[in-house]
Amino acid sequence: MILLKNFVKALDLEILEPGPNKELPISVADISRPGLQLSGFFDYFATERVQIIGHAEMEYLLALPPTVRQERIQRYMNHPLPVVVLSRDMPCPPELLEAARRYNIPLLRSKMVTTRLSVMVAAYISGELAPRITRHGVLLDVFGIGVMITGESGVGKSEAALELVKRGHRLVADDVVDIKKVSDTRLTGAAPDIVRNFMEIRGVGIINVQNMYGVGAVIESKSIEMNVHLELWDDAKEYDRLGFNEEFTAILGVKVPMIVLPVRPGRNLAIVIEVAASNYRLKSLGYHGAKELNERLLVRTRENEEDDIP
Repeated sequence: MILLKNFVKALDLEILEPGPNKELPISVADISRPGLQLSGFFDYFATERVQIIGHAEMEYLLALPPTVRQERIQRYMNHPLPVVVLSRDMPCPPELLEAARRYNIPLLRSKMVTTRLSVMVAAYISGELAPRITRHGVLLDVFGIGVMITGESGVGKSEAALELVKRGHRLVADDVVDIKKVSDTRLTGAAPDIVRNFMEIRGVGIINVQNMYGVGAVIESKSIEMNVHLELWDDAKEYDRLGFNEEFTAILGVKVPMIVLPVRPGRNLAIVIEVAASNYRLKSLGYHGAKELNERLLVRTRENEEDDIP
């Protein structure tokens, strides 16, 4: 469910008739423009969608004889519609307002043109209805790449994030990351409202990153494009030194590239994370350093074999 007040505020709408409930029964992000319904055709009517009446539908209604217009509006509004929105700041026919009150359907109005309104409504609903999960970690914008740092408590996530902020990168969330799936291949992360812009540094306490480093040091949300997992250095474990093997972690069914960074005293994690983000960007553009080195080695090997041939 989506709160009516949030829907109105996010899209800058005017309430003509609020309806009886504080929540809008919206379950899909699709939009419907009821041209066929206002002409009397109700087969295949997607009543679960947000209804947007644009200039064409309104001109058609106003061109009808008053008795016909009232009958069409009554038939249309006598369905379980979640909400009806008028575009272009158009005057609302009294028949439509009366029907909205009779059938307890919220009636709103927007100043936006119909096409833009449809896009904005669909985008907002998609975000609100997206699957969500909360994860322990830190999310930053590093060179334009959304990097989520994870690891056991006390491993140094916040300290590495603070160093990255000092180096000019932007904090999204510390300790708690609210993640939502906005498409089959894209995740976005943000901080809960109550802790946005705050960080906890052990031995220091809570700091406000925006107040300390300026508004350019924080960002409200960011796509999650890679996961850097910190773990204490284990001498018995073999860590990837070449980068041929790509690891992934699944969040809400979306595969996110993951690298494991071993932590031990003296290692500058912030610089390593910067390099990881830059390397991710290069790979997305088609360049792979380890593969290029391997190709050079193969070429040199072939050259040496040719020189050994008598």
